[in-house]
Amino acid sequence: MISESVEPVYPPKPSPGDRVAVISPSSGLPGLFPLPHELGLRRLKEEFGLDPVEYPATRKMGSTPRERADDIHAAFADPTVKAVIASIGGDDQITVLPYLDRELIRAHPKPFFGYSDNTSLLAFLWQCGVVGYHGSSVMCELGRPGAMAPLTADSLRAALFTSGPYELRPADRFRDIDLPWDDPESFAGEPPTEPAGGWHWHRPERVVEGRSWGGELEILSWHLMADREIAPDPSAYDGCVLFLETSEELMSAEHVFRILRTMGERGLLRRFPALLMGRPKTWSFARPLDAEAKAAHAREQREAVLRALVTYAPETMAVFDVDLGHTDPQVVIPYGGTVRVDGPARRVTVTY
Repeated sequence: MISESVEPVYPPKPSPGDRVAVISPSSGLPGLFPLPHELGLRRLKEEFGLDPVEYPATRKMGSTPRERADDIHAAFADPTVKAVIASIGGDDQITVLPYLDRELIRAHPKPFFGYSDNTSLLAFLWQCGVVGYHGSSVMCELGRPGAMAPLTADSLRAALFTSGPYELRPADRFRDIDLPWDDPESFAGEPPTEPAGGWHWHRPERVVEGRSWGGELEILSWHLMADREIAPDPSAYDGCVLFLETSEELMSAEHVFRILRTMGERGLLRRFPALLMGRPKTWSFARPLDAEAKAAHAREQREAVLRALVTYAPETMAVFDVDLGHTDPQVVIPYGGTVRVDGPARRVTVTY
C-alpha cells in the first residue's frame, strides 16, 4: 500500500471533445436497463461535449472482479482517455480492489467519478494519493428522467472542467421517489420533487478546512471489517473533513449508529473536526414509505449521527441534509480534495 502520508494529486481535467471512459466497476446494470444508460451517454456527448468510451464489462452482468479490474487498468492507462466515470454502483466492488495495480494508477492519475459502492475505488485512490470525485454516475445523474437537475449539472461541469473553489448551495427542492428504469414513460417528463428544507448545522462555531474522506457509510463499514483502504494510523485523518451518505437500502438509525460507534471505538471519528452528512434516502421500491414514515426515517438517522458525535467526537461540527450521495439534485464532493466548512457563515466550499 502506498503511504497514507502521500500528498494528494489533483489529476489533469478533460476538455470538451476528449474521450472519457465509462466503466462498471461494481454492477453491469447498463445491460439490464439500457434506457438511463444510453440517455446518460447522449448527455455526455451533447451537453458536455465529451466522447464516452465503453469497456468489455460495462454492460456485462456477472462480470468477474478480474474483468472489472482489467477495465479500470485499461481506462487509466490509455493516454487518450482523460476521465473515468462509473455507470452505476453495486455491492461487491471491494472484491475488485485486490486485483488493482496501485503503481499503474498512481502513474496515470485521472479524475474518477462515482459514488455508492464506488466508495471502494475512491478510498483506494485516496490511499494512492489521487483525488477522486464522489458523485455523478452515468445511469443516475446523467440519465435522470426529464432533464439533469441544474444543481447537479452545474456541479458536474465544474468538477469535470475547472479547478479551484466551488461553493455548494442547498437545493430548494429534491426528488426522493424513483421511477422504473424499464418503462419508457419514466423518461417522458420531469419526475416529482418536494421542498428540501435547507441544511441543518450542529456546533457551527468555527471554520474547518481539510482534505475530504468518507463516502457511503455501509461501504466504509465493510472496509473497516476487512481492514481495507483504511489508514493503519488514525492520525492520517487528523484535520480532514468527513462526508457520509446512506443508500436506498434505508439502513436503520441503529445500524447507522453502530457503524459510527465502530469508527469511534477505532479512534477514527474524533479525528474529523467537521462532517458533511448527505440527505438520507427515505424511499425505495422495496420500502415505499409514506410522508410521515419518510420524515421519521430522516429524523431518526440524524439523531443517531448526533448520538455518535456526542459520544465520540463532541467537538465535531456537522452539516446535515447536504445534497450529496443518493439524492437528486446531487453535488460532487472531491474525495481527498480540499473542503472548507465555515460554520459562522453557514457556507461550504469545495476545491475541484
